[in-house]
Amino acid sequence: MPTMEEALLEIIAALKASDSEPSQQWLDKLLRRHNRAAHDGRRTVAKRRLLPFYLKAKASDPERWRAWAVDEATEERLVRLLRAKPRRTASGVATITVLTKPHPCSSACTYCPNDVRMPKSYLADEPACQRAERNFFDPYLQVMARLSALQAMGHGTDKVELIVLGGTWSDYDPAYQAWFVAELFRALNEAGSPGMGSAAVAQAVAEREGRYVQAGIACEREARAAEAAPLQHAVDAGALTYNQAVAQAYGEGGWKAVVAWQRATLAEVEAQHRANEQAAHRCVGLVVETRPDLVAPEALALMRRLGCTKVQMGIQSLDDAVLARNGRGIGCATVARAFRCLRAYGFKVHVHFMVNLMGATPATDRADYARLASEAPFQPDEVKLYPCVLVGSSRLMAAHQAGEWAPYATDELTAVLADDVRATPAFTRISRMIRDISAHDIVAGNKRTNLRQAVEERLTAEGAAVHEIRHREIATSAVEPGQLRLDEVAYVTVGTAERFLQWVTAEGRIAGFLRLSLPERSLEQQALQPTAPNEAMIREVHVYGIAARLGHSGEGAQHQGLGRQLVERACAIAAAEGYGAVNVISAVGTREYYRRLGFQDAGLYQRRPLPGAG
Repeated sequence: MPTMEEALLEIIAALKASDSEPSQQWLDKLLRRHNRAAHDGRRTVAKRRLLPFYLKAKASDPERWRAWAVDEATEERLVRLLRAKPRRTASGVATITVLTKPHPCSSACTYCPNDVRMPKSYLADEPACQRAERNFFDPYLQVMARLSALQAMGHGTDKVELIVLGGTWSDYDPAYQAWFVAELFRALNEAGSPGMGSAAVAQAVAEREGRYVQAGIACEREARAAEAAPLQHAVDAGALTYNQAVAQAYGEGGWKAVVAWQRATLAEVEAQHRANEQAAHRCVGLVVETRPDLVAPEALALMRRLGCTKVQMGIQSLDDAVLARNGRGIGCATVARAFRCLRAYGFKVHVHFMVNLMGATPATDRADYARLASEAPFQPDEVKLYPCVLVGSSRLMAAHQAGEWAPYATDELTAVLADDVRATPAFTRISRMIRDISAHDIVAGNKRTNLRQAVEERLTAEGAAVHEIRHREIATSAVEPGQLRLDEVAYVTVGTAERFLQWVTAEGRIAGFLRLSLPERSLEQQALQPTAPNEAMIREVHVYGIAARLGHSGEGAQHQGLGRQLVERACAIAAAEGYGAVNVISAVGTREYYRRLGFQDAGLYQRRPLPGAG
């Protein structure tokens, strides 16, 4: 009997024999024992291999699987024990990051990498970039590959947040945008579809890959690097700009040939949307990234028709002098207008903010972030707060060599970031503090992958109170609804009064939240609003816990009615403030949920009339 199966059967027997949860230490000890018994010096039996082995047997060798006699309850415990990287879905959803193909960028920031194999600002060795390149930057192939990987690690993929990276979304042709999104949804709809088994999905993937191969496009890293090398050398030497090199590489040959079928209409997108409302893998969030100067009502209306719910926006700084010195080409007033416009359309606002930019100091960085976190025109819902680092292909290299820029010392950097975390309010989530840039790509600057941990350890040592969301998330912890209280945090922005409703434990840990916008009744705000006057907007509802299968109970706070109670409280607040209806910026995969709560489809949003409304 294979050692892998012996280990798996022993684990299954232990799960059946006891109601208590085996520890990871118990599992590690069992694995070491089985590896020693193999007498071959190799660690054949590993946690990362056991769950894929089990799932493969269940799918392709049903007689063998039935002999193991694993009931549903035991299987749930087995998956929980063997799940790899449990934080991946601790937020309640499975996140899938995809990249658009390289394309000329409307900006030329000094610090930005210029890797011609990637969309602007991304590098070929970043994990998501490697996956994208292997899959020809094709949205369907990227989603299929990531779904398979997450499932093999034991993560639920019924609820998926799609994050589309690749520079500035609005720089791409609208027909390409529509195709990209349609194919994202097609992958979610076909994976797990009753009409498409695993063999049919594999065939669809092979046929899709074949179209790129037939066009003469390579996806192997070595081949791609060799093809790009002459253009990359020209960019690094200053003989070509990034935009010129990318236009040359992706505007000719095979890439030019595939442009003809990388196009779709909004009608095709909406057909995939309708299918996803009942799909096995539902999209509960769609995120794109753009620049503040491209945030305009027409672009946002198109994003909503595509199903977008959150916008990532690179602002980096609010200091006009620093922005100018780093080649941003925008000012603080443009950033403020973008915030107002995004909120008016109901989007969650996720910004990128950098410390240690050229021209900044620790003191100005602290003041800059304090403005972002507290002043009415800004106050993001989420922020990527990370230090500027020097990458060889960026124009910052010349400034570094001239002594015009240098990275902060480690202690100085952690002190700045710690103060920024301390200044972050309860309604903002700091999603990350580093970019996934490989250490060998960083010429100067932070290379610590555990930078956030160092910052939080400093805050703990100082006894600082931390209010930002990610630090307080219950993550994989169990929670009893009766132990939670509903807190309301009110704050004012330009154009709206905001209410952040949060379920918290006695210790302040957060189990779920809702963002409610109450627009001003001014003529200026009404001209900006895409909805009727006197209507409120729910911009986000999120309940934490390990992602559960649709219709099943999960770990943590999900499926315990907390989301419904948040929505009811938000509607009550809006009614008390005199609003006649509440809109929600629902994702495609959550439309059914909001219909059950009394919301009706109403164009770009779903709408629920409030008591007393005409």
